[in-house]
Amino acid sequence: MGQQSQGGPMATIAKTERLDLRLPTELKRVIEDAAVLSGQTVSNFVLGTTVRRARKVIRESDAIELSNRDRDRFLAALDDTNARPNAALRRAAKRYQAAIG
Repeated sequence: MGQQSQGGPMATIAKTERLDLRLPTELKRVIEDAAVLSGQTVSNFVLGTTVRRARKVIRESDAIELSNRDRDRFLAALDDTNARPNAALRRAAKRYQAAIG
């Protein structure tokens, strides 16, 4: 793997915001060492690592994982031709229709 020139792919994006944090000296040294070993500036190392983790957290919060039993129950409910929406679902559908026009 080659080193990123000028700190990596994020170096070309306009940067207008700041994020400041305080940390123990020992942790700062760990981050600096990792950045050097990665061939990046400390800023680009921290930014890249933090953004990857933030995106992963967001992806994971958007996904619902079901057990096999729950998956089977969910699919059976979808296939149930006798199923009718309850009051809460009807209200949610009305709110959705009102929101989208």
